[in-house]
Amino acid sequence: MTMSISTGLVSGMDTGALVSQLMQVEAAPQAALKAKLTATQTAAGAFRTVNTALQALMTAAETALKPETWASAKGTSSAGSVTAATAPGATPGSLTFTVASVAATHSTVSTTRWGSTTTAANLSSIEVKSLDGTTSKGTIALNGTESLDQVAAKINGSSNLGLKAAVVQTGTDEFALQISAAVSGKAGTFSLAGTETFKATTVGQNAELKVGTTAAAYSVTSSTNVFQGVLAGTTITVTREETTPVTVSVVSDPDAITAKVSALVDAVNSALDTIKKQTNNTPGSTAALRGEYAVTQISGQLLEALSKAVGEDSPARIGFELTRDGKLAFTKDTFTAALKDNPALAQKLMVGTPEGKDADGNILAAVPGIAERLRGVAKATSDATTGTLNSLAKGQDSMARDIQDRIAAWDVRLAKRKAALTRQFTAMETALSSLQNQSTWLAGQLKSLPSS
Repeated sequence: MTMSISTGLVSGMDTGALVSQLMQVEAAPQAALKAKLTATQTAAGAFRTVNTALQALMTAAETALKPETWASAKGTSSAGSVTAATAPGATPGSLTFTVASVAATHSTVSTTRWGSTTTAANLSSIEVKSLDGTTSKGTIALNGTESLDQVAAKINGSSNLGLKAAVVQTGTDEFALQISAAVSGKAGTFSLAGTETFKATTVGQNAELKVGTTAAAYSVTSSTNVFQGVLAGTTITVTREETTPVTVSVVSDPDAITAKVSALVDAVNSALDTIKKQTNNTPGSTAALRGEYAVTQISGQLLEALSKAVGEDSPARIGFELTRDGKLAFTKDTFTAALKDNPALAQKLMVGTPEGKDADGNILAAVPGIAERLRGVAKATSDATTGTLNSLAKGQDSMARDIQDRIAAWDVRLAKRKAALTRQFTAMETALSSLQNQSTWLAGQLKSLPSS
């Protein structure tokens, strides 16, 4: 039941407004809690924003550490009709060949033409044989009542025969039955026997590459126009015959490596920018993590990972340089040149060197490279279970839940206080009304007394 507040008609006071003003004073601690809750939730979100940037950095660092990153290669071809696509780990090399043939799918068509595809085609069973007719592969059972559409459906439903059928229109009200191999290449060839005669429109054949011109020359065949494994990690695709020798080459692709290192640099600078924005401690800053040392120190760790020598070699040798505004500058041309001139050094600076032994058998400790050091910083701070940023965010979440519980408790407390104030002011108005009535009565009594 809601208690109404007296409007102060007797006292002349606006008791409703007075209660509201008193409740604002009473609710000051709760208002402070609400402000603290907002700040706590904002801080938790800011910790997670920084964490996301560092997770992206860790992913980029792990990519730079993968062996296949440093084995990046690209394929080139001397003919437009031949392409070479490389996979991670493709082995550099070259191959010269002619394209003797391209793959074809065996296909036949009936000699009979029908005027309808839905009336009985009067076809008896069709036996499927090898191309030379010596080996039977199976039979398509027909009784003469099936229409062309039904015959095609039966063939397509016999997956064990390896055939596909289609009804084709060859003229006005003229239809034929086309039967083709389900796969391309020589292995899909077939012949058909029965009352109906079928003639080949295309003879199935393999694609063939001829390598070399001497007695040691050899051929490579494929049932499709795609050749895999001729060069390790490379897929060669042909589209037409080529009698002129074609050379396919697989060469190192420094631009691809540079692109992945550049992506790591971008991830580092993005993380540094995010940290700076969230912890800005300049006068008037409203950053959610203003001056938060646990976060600002991450910037220092990242910059140290970038500037510290790897063994005796400086990161500057591969184009890394710290700027005055606390970011990383990366000169791609310097890195690409280093890759070409001394790829082992470029890889060592980024990846580091594993544990080993010197000439005397003494153990040499592993030396982490730039990417490994960056990955270490990112993992320590952003790991889902042990990362410091996740722990800080969860701590803020826990604090927010506690504040929410305290705010809810204040809701109950303030509701009771408002009810008490309302009762007090209502009682006051009631008492004043009673006194006013008594005063009016006494005044009337006095007027009724006889004058002396």
